[in-house]
Amino acid sequence: MEFRQLGQTDIKVSTLCLGTMTWGEQNTEQEAFQQLDCAVDYGINFIDTAEMYPVPPGEATYTATETIIGNWLKHRGHHQDLVIASKICGPGYDYMNGGRLMTPRHIHDAVEGSLKRLGVDCIDLFQLHWPDRNTNFFGQLGYSTLPETEGTPIEITLEALNDLVQAGKIRHYGLSNETPWGAMKHLSTSRKKQQARPVSIQNPYNLLNRSFEVGLAEISHREQLGLLAYSPLAFGTLTGKYLHGQNPANARLTMFKRFSRYTSSPQSLKATEAYVNLAGDAGLNPAQMAIAYVTSRFFVTSAIIGATNLGQLNDNLRSSELSLSADVLEAIERIHQQYPNPAP
Repeated sequence: MEFRQLGQTDIKVSTLCLGTMTWGEQNTEQEAFQQLDCAVDYGINFIDTAEMYPVPPGEATYTATETIIGNWLKHRGHHQDLVIASKICGPGYDYMNGGRLMTPRHIHDAVEGSLKRLGVDCIDLFQLHWPDRNTNFFGQLGYSTLPETEGTPIEITLEALNDLVQAGKIRHYGLSNETPWGAMKHLSTSRKKQQARPVSIQNPYNLLNRSFEVGLAEISHREQLGLLAYSPLAFGTLTGKYLHGQNPANARLTMFKRFSRYTSSPQSLKATEAYVNLAGDAGLNPAQMAIAYVTSRFFVTSAIIGATNLGQLNDNLRSSELSLSADVLEAIERIHQQYPNPAP
């Protein structure tokens, strides 16, 4: 397992990060424990969660994933060799203490809740799950200005995060589902005020959605704001299991029709088929090829992998042993030129 520097910190994280958003919904606590044991035994030291998990979110289940991880950490007896990341929920879920904004009160409440559920004294990486201003995230195209949803000024949010770093409750903070403007605003404000700066940005990045490369990749490179790439398999689409109208039993997109971001477009399905065929022609597992492509990018710190069973998890873990040939990389670029970002 390769390890990379987390931003400008002294922390090194595995190039694969264990995602957890199915635990408490599609996966039981026992299954989550098995995944954690398997991933850590393989060499992963990086675990990502959020207060709103599991997904799809619901009033009856939110925070369950953090509780499961906390129970595993307690059972394990130590966690100093691991990097634990969590996130404050954004606005839109009224059952979460009236809905989260990135205000000092909401941020402090979220950190205290996560610390308690995880059973730790300090969260290594605390992330803003999505902005509370009106902007583009979760596949939204186009842009409109709505003054009533301008959100909390980033200067105010940053002051609260800096206070938590100074208090020792979080080691570092990161962004998620953020735009180039938002990333640079956080960076410039923290630099101007000599406060804690963001060390990472967790955005979607995969063979069907490489929009991060336009604008944000340069910021990652020049500002050392490494990408924590989520959905490297596009919700499992890039395995090929949903091609030709297939709906495998218990699969995520079979169970939850709301997650159609990567399968609703004919162009996306054609691109997926092309990538799966390329993997087959090269003698590669399509999931491993897709993840290996993500981790091969210079601006990526870690790819967040998720699974609902140990077979899937082991397949994903073995992507860390794969180095894509120049021929395969060139073929990927040809497909990308034919089907550029079909599922942004």
